[in-house]
Amino acid sequence: MRQIVYTSENIYKTSVKHSLLLILLVVLLSSCSVTKKLPAGESLYTGATVKVVADSAINKSEVKNIQAQLTEFVKPKPNANLFGFPYKVWFYYLFGEPKNEKGFKSFFRKRFGEPPILASKSVTAANVKQINLLLNNEGYFRSFAKGDLIEKNRKSTAVYTATLHQRYYLDSVSFSPQDTSILGKAFTNAKQNSLLQKGSPYRFDLISGERIRIDNILKKRGFYYFQPDFIIVKADSSVGNHKVNLSVEIKPTTSQVARKNYRIRDVHVLADYGEKIFADSAKKDQEIVFNGIRVNDKTQSYNPKIFSQAIAFRRGGRYSSNIQDISLSRLINLNGNFKFVKNTFELVPRSDSALLDVFYYLTPLKAKSFQADINGVTKSNNFTGTNLSLSWLNKNTFKGAELFKITATAGLEFQVGGISQTLGKINTSRYSIEGTLAIPRFTIPFFTINPQRNQALPKTNISVGYEVLKRGDLYSLTSLKSSMGYAWKQNSMVEHSFTPISINLVKGDFSFEFGEEIFRSDNPIAILKTLDNTLIMSSNYNISYTPTPKPQSKHLFRFTGGIEVAGNFANLLSKIGSSGSSNTLVGVSYAQYARLDGDLRYTYNINKSLQIANRFVVGYGLPYGNSNTLPYLKQYSVGGNNSIRAFAARSIGPGEYFSSGEVNSVVLGSQTGDIKLELNTELRAKFTKYINGAFFIDAGNVWIHHFEEDYGATSIFGSDFYKQVAIGTGVGLRLDFSYLVLRFDLATPVHKPYLPEGERWVLKNFDLKDSQWRSENLVLNIAVGYPF
Repeated sequence: MRQIVYTSENIYKTSVKHSLLLILLVVLLSSCSVTKKLPAGESLYTGATVKVVADSAINKSEVKNIQAQLTEFVKPKPNANLFGFPYKVWFYYLFGEPKNEKGFKSFFRKRFGEPPILASKSVTAANVKQINLLLNNEGYFRSFAKGDLIEKNRKSTAVYTATLHQRYYLDSVSFSPQDTSILGKAFTNAKQNSLLQKGSPYRFDLISGERIRIDNILKKRGFYYFQPDFIIVKADSSVGNHKVNLSVEIKPTTSQVARKNYRIRDVHVLADYGEKIFADSAKKDQEIVFNGIRVNDKTQSYNPKIFSQAIAFRRGGRYSSNIQDISLSRLINLNGNFKFVKNTFELVPRSDSALLDVFYYLTPLKAKSFQADINGVTKSNNFTGTNLSLSWLNKNTFKGAELFKITATAGLEFQVGGISQTLGKINTSRYSIEGTLAIPRFTIPFFTINPQRNQALPKTNISVGYEVLKRGDLYSLTSLKSSMGYAWKQNSMVEHSFTPISINLVKGDFSFEFGEEIFRSDNPIAILKTLDNTLIMSSNYNISYTPTPKPQSKHLFRFTGGIEVAGNFANLLSKIGSSGSSNTLVGVSYAQYARLDGDLRYTYNINKSLQIANRFVVGYGLPYGNSNTLPYLKQYSVGGNNSIRAFAARSIGPGEYFSSGEVNSVVLGSQTGDIKLELNTELRAKFTKYINGAFFIDAGNVWIHHFEEDYGATSIFGSDFYKQVAIGTGVGLRLDFSYLVLRFDLATPVHKPYLPEGERWVLKNFDLKDSQWRSENLVLNIAVGYPF
C-alpha cells in the first residue's frame, strides 16, 4: 500500500479540491434552478454531437475535417456557459419577469442575460436537410444524415449521424459558350486561371466563385449588363470511378442586352449635387466640357482639370468595371473634398444601342475647417503628460482639391518617478508648428498616370515645420525641417513614395550644470552627439507591398522597405562655397550616410479565434565621408511597447553595452545604433467579441559599425551577434472596440545581453513572490493599437 505523507502543500491541495467540489455543487444546484424556470414542456438546448460513419476508402483526416465542419455548421449555438452552467440564462431569470421596459429588471436582463435556447425537433430536422445539402455541395454525393434529440432532466442534446460516401473529383472542365460573338470569345478566354481544375474535389462554392470570376472578367471587357446568373455549370457524374465532368456555358436564355459590348458616349459630372437638386434638372444646366468631361459646377468651386484626371472614362472608350472602380476610388479619396460620390450608367435610348452615358453626382464637404486634438501619453522613462494640437484645413486651396493644413502643437511632460538626486525633477515642454500642402497630382510635367493601373491619384506632398524641445533647464533641441515628395499607388497591392529632397537642421544647447553631469556619465561622447548641431539633407524612396490573399487563404503578408541617402548634395554645395574641402554647410556639420530598411509581416490564421502574427525588422545604416555614425535622429533603437516589450525604450544595446546613468536612462536615451535586427511573434486568441489575449516573444538588438570608446568593442556587429540578442516574453490583454484597441502587455526578460556570459538567460530566476525581482523584471506596457 502506497503511503501518503500530508504536508502543508498536501493540505492546501486538499482544501482546493474541496473548494472546487463545493463550486461544482453550487453550479449543479443553480443549473437545476434554471431548467425549472423554462416554459412547460420545453427543454434547454445544450449543443450538438456529430458522428460520421465513413466508407473505408476515406482517410481519417478527411473524416475528422468533415466532422469539424458539420459541428460548426449545425444551428443554433447553445447558450453561453461556464463549466457547463448556462450563467447568462440564470441571469435572465434571476429577478423574474420585468414589469416594464425601462426598469432595473429589464435593464439587467438585456445587459447581462440571454433568453434560453430551447430544443426543437423541427430545427433538428431542418439541420438534417442542410447537412445533406452541404455534403452534396462538397462532392460527397449520395451521402446522407439523420438526427435526433436526446433529453435528460429537461436538457436536450442533438445527435447527428452522417453516412459519408467517397468524394467526387473533377475529371475535366470545358468552356462551351455556344456563341461565336465577341461575348463567346471573351467567355472562352476567361478559362485561364480558372478556379476549377482537373483533379480538384467537387465543391459548389468553387463553382459559384468561378461564375463570379468570369462575370468580373467580362465586366472589365465591356459587358456591363452581364450577370453571374447567366452562366450555367453542368455536371456529369456518370463517368464512373467517383469522377465528374463539368461544362461551363452561357445560358441560352441570356438576353441580347446582356450579350452586348458597351462603349461610353458622354461623361457628366455634377460637382455640387445636393439633396434638393434632382438629377434630371441638373443635367439640363449649362455644362463646361473639358477633355471630354462635361462638368456642371454652378458655384465654380473646382477646376475641371481635376475631374479629367480622376475619371478615366472617355467618349468612345469601352466600358470597364476596373475603370469604374478606379474612378470612384479617386473621387472618394480626393483629399476628402466630397461627402458622397454616386455613380450611375444609363443606356442611350436607341433600339440597337450599345452606348452608355456616365453620371457622377458629387456632394461636397465644407472646404475650410478647424480641428482640435488633445491626448495623453505615458512613457517607460517615468514621464507622463499631454499634447494639444490645433489645426486649420483648406481642402480646396487653389480649386484643384489641394489640401493645405497648418498645425500648432504644445505639449508638457512631467516626471512622476525615478527622480535624479543630482538633476532633480525634470519637466519637458514641446512646441511645434507645421504647414503641409497635399496636391492630388504630380507637379512634374513628364509623368502621367495609367488609368488601368493607378488605383488612386498620385500626390505631391510639401511640408515645412519648426519644433522646440526643452528638458527643464538642462538642455534644448530646435529643429527646422522641410521636404517635398511624391506618393502614388501602382495598384491595390503596391504603393510607392519618393522624396527627392528633405532638409532637417537640428541645433542643441545645454546648461553648464548639465554639461558637468554629461562628463560624469559613462558615455559622454555618445550623449554629446545627440545634442550636436547637425544638418541632414537626404533623399529617400519607400515601397509597400500587400498581396491580396486568395479565397479561404489563411496566409497574410505585408512588406515595406526603403532606402535613404544623405549628404551628397550638401557635400557638393560645401565644395562650391569654399576653396577647398569643407565638412560644414552654413556653419553646421552635415551628415553623410546610406540607410536600408525592411519590415516583413506574416500572419497565419489557425482558425477564426486563433492566429499567429510575426514581424521581422532589419535596418542597416552605413555612415561615410563626413560621418562616423548615423546622426542621432536616424539611428535605430529597440525596446518599448511596440518593440521588445520586456525592456524600456532605448535601453538595449548597442551590442552588450548597458548604461545605468541617469543622464542616459532618464533624460536622453542614447542607446542607439547603426544596425538593427528585430523579430516579434504573437499567438493571438479571440476570447469574446471585444476581449482578445496574446502570448508573445520579442527578440532583437542594435549595433554600431566602428569602435567607439563609450560603447566598447562588444557593441560592434560581428560573428557573435546572436549572443547579444535581447529576448523577452509575456502575455497580453486587448480590448478591441474596432474603432479603438486598448492594449495591456505584461512582459519579462528572458535573455539580457548586457550581463556576463553564462548569466544572460534570466528566466531561471523567475520569482513572482520576490518584490525586488518584480520591480526589476516585470514591465507593463499600456498602449493604443496592436504592436504590429
